[in-house]
Amino acid sequence: MIGEIVIPARLASTRLPEKLLLSETGRTLLEHTYRACQTAIRPRGITVAVDHERLFANVKSFGGRAQMTDPNAQSGTDRVSEVARSREDVDVFINVQGDEPEIAGSSIDAVMQLLESDPTADVATLATPIRSKTDLEDPACVKVVQGHDGAALYFSRSVVPHPRTWEEGLLNKEPAQFLQHLGIYAYRRDFLKQLGELPPSDLEQIEKLEQLRFLQAGCRILVGIVARSPRGIDTREDYENFKARWREKTS
Repeated sequence: MIGEIVIPARLASTRLPEKLLLSETGRTLLEHTYRACQTAIRPRGITVAVDHERLFANVKSFGGRAQMTDPNAQSGTDRVSEVARSREDVDVFINVQGDEPEIAGSSIDAVMQLLESDPTADVATLATPIRSKTDLEDPACVKVVQGHDGAALYFSRSVVPHPRTWEEGLLNKEPAQFLQHLGIYAYRRDFLKQLGELPPSDLEQIEKLEQLRFLQAGCRILVGIVARSPRGIDTREDYENFKARWREKTS
């Protein structure tokens, strides 16, 4: 099975303006993510799906492959789909967000392996245990519930499953009772080709979670569990913390 990583890259960002071009470490945030993706073994290559010439130029400057995509695309998945239409020789596309400079190559390999292992699945993604009540109750922390077969039953910003009676011990149970969804996906090319035919769903519009469109349309989404995952960069504080970790790592 041939896989390719696609990094959807959008210049505009609300909480941290033009964050993908921040370069206070000597590399742009986008380059850091690209280099992290290079540590994966299973995919054969990486394409950055950009919406602006400045991002295109940045990718070219560090030797990466960039593809211009529709500036009006509604989501990162739409950009991945646009790349997929020009890659008939690729079976699986792995969507890695451009603001994930510390993503593990092993996580990328794991999500691709999920699709390789189950031909009935359309999409695969990852989750990690939630061990903090603060995270559990945070709407920005998206939760996922699995079936016994490892497929997603539901994604939500609410606490799911919702304990009728709260016990602190629930956060420490094994296997984990609460799972945080991580924003990495592996898609089959055929699924991406059909994506444009799926209208926005009611659940998607209520929760503002695109993956609910897939579930409500009957798509099967496999969920793999990883022990932990670093935070993406959403705020200046996130970026400052990343810079400190990077300096410590390279000193």
